[in-house]
Amino acid sequence: MTDKDTKKEAKKETKEKTKKEKHPGPFDEFGNQIEKFAVKTADSIRKVIDRALASRNTVLTIRVNDGSNKKLNMLVEAGLFKSRSESAAFLIEEGIKSQGILFSKITDKLKKMEKIRDELKDIVSKEVESKSAVEPKKKK
Repeated sequence: MTDKDTKKEAKKETKEKTKKEKHPGPFDEFGNQIEKFAVKTADSIRKVIDRALASRNTVLTIRVNDGSNKKLNMLVEAGLFKSRSESAAFLIEEGIKSQGILFSKITDKLKKMEKIRDELKDIVSKEVESKSAVEPKKKK
């Protein structure tokens, strides 16, 4: 191949590349759509993570098994979180959200328990008052 042939080939490749850029094929468009979707998804995930981590103000010390530790490390290595603590906080928050029905039931039961405690306190208080009113006061 001569220099002239090499130049012609390079010129031909440049024309084809320019032609493709002007008229993207269906696969190019599909690739662009996937890229846009991936960027939007990453942005959405980042926003959710930021919201979950924004209100952290209580320190907990917890123990996890090796499998959970590996998963927390994976999230850090993937660049989603800065630390295992952040990834654990996010997963705890998401777990609580996903168990909303359970926590609603627990809240209802706790309210009933509080009402029963208050009723018991009233009963005891009234009993003590009635006994002290019936019993004669001792003289010194």
